[in-house]
Amino acid sequence: MHRDYDRMGELLHALRGSRVDRMRAAADVLWEHLSCAGVSWVGFYTAEPGDVEMVLGPCRNKPACSPIGLHGACGQCWTNRRALVIADVAVMGDGYIACDPRDRSEVVVPLFDDAQCWGVLDVDSHRVGAFSARDAEQLDRLMVIAKLTGDGPREDPIEF
Repeated sequence: MHRDYDRMGELLHALRGSRVDRMRAAADVLWEHLSCAGVSWVGFYTAEPGDVEMVLGPCRNKPACSPIGLHGACGQCWTNRRALVIADVAVMGDGYIACDPRDRSEVVVPLFDDAQCWGVLDVDSHRVGAFSARDAEQLDRLMVIAKLTGDGPREDPIEF
């Protein structure tokens, strides 16, 4: 399925306002362009240093679990400060938090303020193998454009 990351970047470039305003607008743009390309959910989770769980931020298109433990994909991404690409969530076993039992794959991208990881972008799909390392890299690039993460060197995504 075609995902027009360049077009999403053009739209995200114009975002202004508070971090929450930019998160809300970014969730809307991503949902508008990815829901027709195999994506079932887009949203943000946030945490502070020392937290033992993450809290749901702006999301589309339905509510999700909140708070969530750090043992799940979002928590692992936040803790390890690396993007995760999960081809089949079943491989995570008890380490997967299933807000929607129909979800089969996921990509999670960490968000940084200077060197501090403050949250993650989480994108889910009902299809196995819906995401690749390229999706993680492009979503990270979009978060830089939306001014939701710093621009800097990143390690390659962890792929499951």
